[in-house]
Amino acid sequence: MTLHADAVATLTSWTPSAPSQESLRQAYLGFLAARDDSVQRSCAAGHLTASAVVLDSTGTQVLLTLHPRVGRWLQLGGHCEPSDPSLAAAALREATEESGIPDLTIGSAPVHLDVHPITCSLGVPTRHFDVRYAVTAPAGATPVRSSESDDLRWWPIDALPAGSEDLTELITAATSSR
Repeated sequence: MTLHADAVATLTSWTPSAPSQESLRQAYLGFLAARDDSVQRSCAAGHLTASAVVLDSTGTQVLLTLHPRVGRWLQLGGHCEPSDPSLAAAALREATEESGIPDLTIGSAPVHLDVHPITCSLGVPTRHFDVRYAVTAPAGATPVRSSESDDLRWWPIDALPAGSEDLTELITAATSSR
């Protein structure tokens, strides 16, 4: 199965819990139907990305990265690669690369969707159709900051850094999926 086919199958079978997420799911499926290249970063109209809400083993802390280009704390994630067999695999790969934590475990279905405008590696304004998964770190996991981050740290889910209040819905979706 190709990554595009996996994205269609994943989003077709996923049942979101909120009406706004169902609306986004339908929009994603429409975009996937219109564009065979919608999972490739070269798709200037926009492209699917995969991200991970990395929770500690207790589910009380979330790992956030201080994104160097965006200048704020975000969940881990990024572009799909041609070698990724699925959106979940892309999210897990990104989480592992950006956290330095081995043996992460990922949920089988997305927990949240978000579309946001961005100027990414294409150098032109585009949109990321982000598919977000809940990921759990093993007990005692210590993150190691990669070159893709200005900072990386655990935050209590009820005490997120200033300016990241918009992550609350995403983190709530991830913790409720456990």
